[in-house]
Amino acid sequence: MNLKKNILQAVVVVIGMTILKAKATCAPLLDHSARQLAGSQTDRLCKVYQGQVVMIVNTASKCGFTPQFDGLEALYGKYKDRGFTVLGFPSKDFGNQEYGSEQQTADFCRLTYGVQFPMYATTNAKKGKADPLFKGLAEAADGDYPSWNFHKYILDRNGNLIGSFGPFTGPSRLTRVIEDAL
Repeated sequence: MNLKKNILQAVVVVIGMTILKAKATCAPLLDHSARQLAGSQTDRLCKVYQGQVVMIVNTASKCGFTPQFDGLEALYGKYKDRGFTVLGFPSKDFGNQEYGSEQQTADFCRLTYGVQFPMYATTNAKKGKADPLFKGLAEAADGDYPSWNFHKYILDRNGNLIGSFGPFTGPSRLTRVIEDAL
């Protein structure tokens, strides 16, 4: 009986240590869960994207910067096989320039711009309203919160912020930053 008890205790300890190690290896800026756009699946970002170079963007479908979807998709297509991804987070924070439903947003992005990179549920990115992900990114960027749609944050493979870029910095201008991180 003692042998069974000891084995059970050892299994509990191993499981506990495994859970603690998994939690400890999660980069804080990626230690968030997000629901996929117009879906029910929720992803733990560090589990899915840890070890990749990640660009996180607050997007909008009805904005003057919306054509940046083309550039974001081009970067994603060019570098995804080397460990790069773009994560889009639609936001209504700036001018309410997003569709009413997530399904409309998903359809627009896919059909109009051919977006294949991961898109997540509509969120808040603006200072004072930012969800925990964008709050953490802005704090890591010395308070650089998005001031409009298509603000881009880039994380290295260790989940550290390596750049924060406003909407006037188009995706094609970030090629060097991405290549250096890869």
